[in-house]
Amino acid sequence: MKRTEYPRPQFVREKWLNLNGEWQFEFDDKNEGLVNNWNGLKEIEFTKHIQVPFVYQSEASGINDRSVHDVVWYKKQFFYHKNERAIVYLHFGAVDYEAMVYVNGQLAGTHVGGNTPFKFDVSNLLEDSGNQEVIVRVTDRHDDEEMPRGKQFWEKTSRGIWYTNSTGIWQTVWLEEVNQSHIDDLRYHIRYDEGMVNLAVRTLGSVKGESKLVYRISYQDEIVSQGEQLITSEVTTIAVDVIQGHIFSTNFHDDGRSWTPENPNLFDVELKLMLDDTVIDRVTSYFGFRKIHTKNGMVFLNNKPFYQKLVLDQGYWPKGLLTAPSDDDFIKDIDLAKAMGFNGCRKHQKMEDPRFLYWADVKGFVVWGECAAPPIYSERSVARLMLEWTEIINRDINHPSIITWVPINESWGVPNISHDRMQQHFSQAMYHYIHSLDNSRLVISNDGWAATETDIVAIHNYMHGQNSEKDKYNYYRESLFCKESLINNPSTAWPIFADGFGYQGQPILLTEFGGIAYEVSNQEGWGYTKVGSEEEFLEDYKRIMSAIYASKGLWGYCYTQLTDVEQEINGLLTYNRDPKCDLEKIKKINDGYHIPNVE
Repeated sequence: MKRTEYPRPQFVREKWLNLNGEWQFEFDDKNEGLVNNWNGLKEIEFTKHIQVPFVYQSEASGINDRSVHDVVWYKKQFFYHKNERAIVYLHFGAVDYEAMVYVNGQLAGTHVGGNTPFKFDVSNLLEDSGNQEVIVRVTDRHDDEEMPRGKQFWEKTSRGIWYTNSTGIWQTVWLEEVNQSHIDDLRYHIRYDEGMVNLAVRTLGSVKGESKLVYRISYQDEIVSQGEQLITSEVTTIAVDVIQGHIFSTNFHDDGRSWTPENPNLFDVELKLMLDDTVIDRVTSYFGFRKIHTKNGMVFLNNKPFYQKLVLDQGYWPKGLLTAPSDDDFIKDIDLAKAMGFNGCRKHQKMEDPRFLYWADVKGFVVWGECAAPPIYSERSVARLMLEWTEIINRDINHPSIITWVPINESWGVPNISHDRMQQHFSQAMYHYIHSLDNSRLVISNDGWAATETDIVAIHNYMHGQNSEKDKYNYYRESLFCKESLINNPSTAWPIFADGFGYQGQPILLTEFGGIAYEVSNQEGWGYTKVGSEEEFLEDYKRIMSAIYASKGLWGYCYTQLTDVEQEINGLLTYNRDPKCDLEKIKKINDGYHIPNVE
């Protein structure tokens, strides 16, 4: 089992080397590796072998050890012939949580944060002989409550809604060779109502006034725009007329080339950095032409009302845990969700691999991006989360499928936000900070309850009860009926807004509910409400969804959840992605709502 696909599909170069596969591995429970020069200063063979990028706790890693080890080491020896005229970057897709990276016995750099990529320029650390060695020391302290850990449990055995801990490398490791002058970054700024897009291209090492960017944008093999622009500063902006001859307005109906879940159209981009007539760097990319905004209590996609039918997706797999065993597993999850009539997902307490986002872009599947949360609030946890979100947006800003950011979930990491002004300030700071980096998406301040400033009022409510609990269900149904009842009678233990904040006319979505637990493999599992057969499962699903669709206050939902995960059996699918019922019947229920005509 090896992850061999290109790891960064939004920014592709031809020349790269995949370093996934077998590495040497060692636990360092006594934390003696640095003292004893495990970093490559001495010839030391580690006693275990691991399949990267799977964490040691997973079956796919070849180790499958669920016990807690706070410090681990990796070693990889490989052949790579050094090009003296090139820069070589060593990339890590994600390492949980603190990484120290050594190349041929020398420190290449360090990184803190378990969800985001990082790279080091290792050009001067490579051996001329071609024989190279990378060693990685990872620290992931299970008792560190200031660490954004999300659903990862701090004990050996998972329980309830908490899943197996993941330590170490869990996304692709790779080398990339570039010219001394190269394209470093590319951002798309969609100007939807003008029919235009701005390409902001950052170059490093280019000769200003002599180097130029040559670009080509195409749609289904038809060239939309091409040209060249002289480089006069570090960031070059290229303005492109994507939809020619159209005047956009709030009532505009696009010409069929916008990105939607039904028609996930993508524009292909080729960028070349040239000096004289020589191509010194080439990157291929893509973008989706779309706009998301709110107005009059509704969400609009491309200036049209957009009712979201989302499913909660934890992003765990039986063999790989946080790491999908293959690229096909991402495709399968999206296809199964769409087959049930969902048009997107909320990735819960995890920033997913860019390969998933690529397939969401290609297949038309909207995504809410959500980072893992720390268990407690402190100055350190705040700083860590802010850093992580900076890197999240740097990585994912160009994916059209992502339409909403969720920086806080159910007051995790801000337990006193309902009344603590300091924690409220943090929520507001995250809301404004994310918007200051990305003006193309919606931001939720606190998904579930105790909201501060927010673009969507996101409510969690599992109080629908069993089928036999008529009084409880009737109260649940009534509390969903209109905006006033949703805000004032939420059927939850917490207020919808934190002290000092109130409803400002935002769209209201029910972003966690359901959790119908149907055991199909004779496992002793945990769930919100349990049923005993496929018929009961479908009946209960229809019962709950009928209350959602009857609501005149909701503008979408997120059902809990796509799959079972370990001991949690709230999924529409089993942990192995086997349907628990006829998916067409789920789709028929989900297709029961149609957006009303709205001007």
